Amino acid sequence: MLSGISQYVTISDVVDVIATSILIYYVLLLIRGTRAVQILIGILVLVGLLGIATLFHLNLLGTILRLLVVGVLVAIPIVFQPELRRALEQIGRGGLFRMTGDEREPWPGRPEDRTIAALARAAFYLSENRRGALIVIEQQSGLREICETGTFLHAEISEELLLTIFTPASPLHDGAAIVHEGRLEAAGCLLPLAERALTGVRLGTRHRAALGLSEQTDAVVLVVSEESANIRIARAGKLSRPVDDEQRLVKMLLAVTRPPRHERRRPNDLIAHLRARLRVPRERSKPRVSWTDLLP
Repeated sequence: MLSGISQYVTISDVVDVIATSILIYYVLLLIRGTRAVQILIGILVLVGLLGIATLFHLNLLGTILRLLVVGVLVAIPIVFQPELRRALEQIGRGGLFRMTGDEREPWPGRPEDRTIAALARAAFYLSENRRGALIVIEQQSGLREICETGTFLHAEISEELLLTIFTPASPLHDGAAIVHEGRLEAAGCLLPLAERALTGVRLGTRHRAALGLSEQTDAVVLVVSEESANIRIARAGKLSRPVDDEQRLVKMLLAVTRPPRHERRRPNDLIAHLRARLRVPRERSKPRVSWTDLLP
């Protein structure tokens, strides 16, 4: 039996399969935590529907899906331009093939409570002193390309750090701060502005940027206005009414955000390391809250 298999499978075939598997793994590792994951899933859904249409001889649907797939394949280099640029940079630096993980010790207690509480305290202090702020809490959609427009910090969140960043004399105060899994990932980041205008509401650049990002991703954006000193939350392309109580702000943020993921310590072996690097954050179960209750 082995001799029969060896007639068809050679050493070069085995090397080819291993090299292809490594390439696929690093491609998945590259797009992990970015919006490219959702785009890739959408492409796979289209290909799956095309296969079903071909199997059941649905000619009209199959023709439409083929045209869509061709259009998507043409647009892939444009859509994945940030990921391709990042891949070339990491290959040049040798960072793509590093085996060092980013494991951190979990915070005691509920880390999401401590993070949200620090954000709320900083927001109300900034509001009292008429300082503007823009804080983004990342959810399922990855914001790595947004972080690259600012300065990476990878710091633990504290009220003092947030107040320092949004001090008018700070070089990072004029952008957005990105919160990723309970840590301050980056600051001074540029956000896309809202494409549609809200009738009857006069909004500044901060509010338009908050709405713009919430339209394109599932991120929750905390906005502090330096003109009116109002504190609002932007989510799903909608802006809440001003929040005038710190505890209410904490409850609202906990209601519309998911808890950050913290990896457990794993054995120091190759398979566990690969699984840990590819694992995608999952949303924990929690009671549903109607976002419409928070809107004006």
